[in-house]
Amino acid sequence: MAEQARKRRNPEGRMSLGEHLVEFRKRLLISAVAIVVALVAGWFLSDWVWNMLRSPVQDLAAVGRDAQISYGDISSGFDTKVQIALFIAVILASPVWLYQIWAFLAPGLTRREKLTGVGFLAAAVPLFLGGAYAGWLVLPNIVRLLASFQPTEDTFNLNARSYLDFAIKLVLAVGVGFVMPVLLVMLNFIGVLRGASILRSWRIAILAIILFAAIATPAADLMSMFLLAAPIIVLYFAAAGISILHDRRVDRRHAEEFAAYDLDAPQRANDTN
Repeated sequence: MAEQARKRRNPEGRMSLGEHLVEFRKRLLISAVAIVVALVAGWFLSDWVWNMLRSPVQDLAAVGRDAQISYGDISSGFDTKVQIALFIAVILASPVWLYQIWAFLAPGLTRREKLTGVGFLAAAVPLFLGGAYAGWLVLPNIVRLLASFQPTEDTFNLNARSYLDFAIKLVLAVGVGFVMPVLLVMLNFIGVLRGASILRSWRIAILAIILFAAIATPAADLMSMFLLAAPIIVLYFAAAGISILHDRRVDRRHAEEFAAYDLDAPQRANDTN
């Protein structure tokens, strides 16, 4: 009942600065709890994930390179396991924290717009996971490229913390890159960005995507760069198309409301007189 009364007093869902801070703390707390819970599963999966992440280095050793991962101090093994567990937790809890981002950004939307947004948010989770998987696929190519700059007679000795930090940043960066088009749609739905603006910026967007793919993949491996950039470009134009369709529906609804307001103007004038 209190929630319904609040909506009647504030049908547009406007919030004061203090209410925004309270809402932000609430969403942040829910996201943190979800990550902590997922951290338990991440701890048990950490050994398997670490074996997968260091497999490119082991592949180098299999072909005759003197390549190995070393631990610089006595606590490095434990720190590495905790970092991997946290990395897994962030991925496992992605449905929760992605929803909390949406719920914080869109408190004033209508019920229909929220349901549509949740549908697009549901697409963000598999896109993020797919992007993370794509980052893992290009990781061996990058390791091989970096190893090629060192003389074959030298030991390719990698610090465990540095290598893990590099691998995690790569995987998460590619995952976020795949989610960016969904974030553009979210900004469009909350009225921050017009679909026409997204489409007009396609040249800059393609350049940024290609640069991102070039950084994330070896410069000599053009096929990997294309395979990484192509789906992000397709998703970008899909986001622009969805946003333009949404803008047309919103503009048409506003035009109908404005026309109805003009038709009622004479009646309001008579009532005033």
